[in-house]
Amino acid sequence: MKKTMSSYDAITLIKDGDTVAIGGFVGSGHPEELTIEINKSFAQSGSPNNLTLVYSAGQGDSKDKGLNRLGVEGLVSKVIGGHWGLSPKLSNLAIENKIQAYNLPQGVISNLYRDIASGKPGTITHVGLKTFVDPRIDGGKLNDITKEDIVKVIEIDNKEYLFYKAFPVNVALIRATYADESGNATMEKEAVTLDVLSMAQAAKNSGGIVILQVEKVVSNGTLDPRKVKIPGILVDAIVISKPENHMQTYGEQYNPSYNGEIRMAVDDIPGLKLDERKIISRRAAMELIPNAVTNLGIGVPEGISMVANEEGIGSDMKLTLESGPIGGIPAGGLSFGAAINPEMILDQTSQFDFYDGGGLDVAFLGLAQCDESGNINVSKFGPKIAGCGGFINITQNSKKVVFCGAFTAGGLKIEVQDGKLNIIKEGKFNKFIKTVEQITFSGEYAVDVSQPVLYITERAVFELSRKGVVLTEIAPGIDLEKDILAHMDFMPVISSNLKFMDERIFEEKIMGLKVS
Repeated sequence: MKKTMSSYDAITLIKDGDTVAIGGFVGSGHPEELTIEINKSFAQSGSPNNLTLVYSAGQGDSKDKGLNRLGVEGLVSKVIGGHWGLSPKLSNLAIENKIQAYNLPQGVISNLYRDIASGKPGTITHVGLKTFVDPRIDGGKLNDITKEDIVKVIEIDNKEYLFYKAFPVNVALIRATYADESGNATMEKEAVTLDVLSMAQAAKNSGGIVILQVEKVVSNGTLDPRKVKIPGILVDAIVISKPENHMQTYGEQYNPSYNGEIRMAVDDIPGLKLDERKIISRRAAMELIPNAVTNLGIGVPEGISMVANEEGIGSDMKLTLESGPIGGIPAGGLSFGAAINPEMILDQTSQFDFYDGGGLDVAFLGLAQCDESGNINVSKFGPKIAGCGGFINITQNSKKVVFCGAFTAGGLKIEVQDGKLNIIKEGKFNKFIKTVEQITFSGEYAVDVSQPVLYITERAVFELSRKGVVLTEIAPGIDLEKDILAHMDFMPVISSNLKFMDERIFEEKIMGLKVS
């Protein structure tokens, strides 16, 4: 049977009510040609409809691309996703109670594909305990109409775990670079390989189908079998994409340094100006350990690699991304998930195996809300659903975790003069509050497992202890009462050894972190 077909013909293979798994990470690896056609088909014929959508990593540009194309009432009826913030059209349906909606850890969904493929009843893991996905809290449910429990607590050898229930995958929509006429596919131009193999196996072993988007179809026998990532025995339909719907990332059509075709010179990467982001990144960089396996989150933590390069210690970092790259420098913005000059690119599933087992030495993640128990929320703010992504997998299992973010939010303006920090305009919203809106990171769990935890801001550094959140450092020029305690909704423990943050952080010249 001829497998190469138009996007229109491929999408007609999807039945109303199907469970559809879609691959991608922001824009990397997302089959845009296929999601465009689903949107178009539904608008014209009303089919496919009532779909259950499953995805591990967030996919979208926070506007119209990616999963936003499926954020249409009636097209989907249920979503099980790892991150929601990039697809506001989907999250709005959840907020308005128009779809059943779940948010599960990205790495759990990634591994769930493999467990579905192997016929297991579900995924058993400690990941998510005491966070909002724990069924004793929210069970990952995001709205009032979502009733079914898909996570439950089980006990093995007197130890608690979470069990995430498996389900059949009717359709997998995935992407590769080239495919031969039989469907064997390679991914040499992709920035990441993600979950494509596990997803295809899950669909096939569920009795479902696999639709593959590629850049080009080549003759049988012309692909190097060592480079084939998806075997043709799993593929039912092949769609050749338009170039504009097959961008390597949403930020770039193609960057050969992301997949190892070239190695980019990084000496000329510009440094950060001395603002709150650089202050936080500099203090966080002091927690770097040479050759330690490290993860940097999106946002403020991205600045840590820039500071490390500026200080001449970038080559000492062993950076990893949950999307799969190991080594190199994480890309930012709409290219997040890719890495410049990676040493290798793992499947996302394997990366999370490593993370969940404790392979990370240190992780640097964002700080949106922190409460008196040391809990962190990055996943839900009022009606807005951001989602946890890989945050729970990473923070819960890293040997050490450092949360990085400005002390207040909403219009903060600072200046540095004569080595001292001055607050020009305070942010409108306190980040250190009595109780977080949603527990994405559990301080209680961290204390139970004796995990070292730091909270770094531009004006103060805190650490987690059994007594609670402890203030250990303040910036020179900052008044403890006026600039810190007055903007916290709880009273932290004040360290008996309270000290000033390193004065080098507040100077224009490099800090001299490189040890000769």
